[in-house]
Amino acid sequence: MNDITATLLTFSPVTLFFAVILLSYLLEDLAIVTASVAASQGVMSVPVALAAIFVGIATGDIGLYALGLWARRWRKLRGFLLTKPSVRMIRRKLRAHAFGNLFLIRFVPGLRFVGFCLSGFFRVGLKPFLSAVLVATALWTALVFALVYQLGEIEWINNHLSWGLIPVVVLLLIAVNRVAGSKLKEKAVCTD
Repeated sequence: MNDITATLLTFSPVTLFFAVILLSYLLEDLAIVTASVAASQGVMSVPVALAAIFVGIATGDIGLYALGLWARRWRKLRGFLLTKPSVRMIRRKLRAHAFGNLFLIRFVPGLRFVGFCLSGFFRVGLKPFLSAVLVATALWTALVFALVYQLGEIEWINNHLSWGLIPVVVLLLIAVNRVAGSKLKEKAVCTD
């Protein structure tokens, strides 16, 4: 057992649960990787780690939707946004294909904040918003968690590199997100 694991074992599971939720508000991928390493080290149970990540990401996304709803209160902002032809086109696309667009927005770096806030601002239905966000969050969380957890279970990594795995995997996720995001943006430009 290394020093980090020993230190984290001194915290209660409830404290660790809320720490992962708070971390997910700042950096989701870091929270997923940290929770999966913690679970592979026995610091958190797998169900608690997955639940903390899911609750953190889902409530953060709902918070962005609520922020968009709240922003509608400013008349000047509404007038400014709703008179722009590009914004009206975005509103039509979000309303017409809410589930598919919101599902994709979850995976494209840089679009989540704007897309989810605009969903609230344009009053995209809460049911399609929640279903897209929850399905996409569950898929992404399960995929990344399972991969990192399996890496953490490898004996050599577990003994020597377990907590050092966090920055490596986060940097890898950032790189993959950037490449995938640029490919999706190129594809979107080509189809318009």
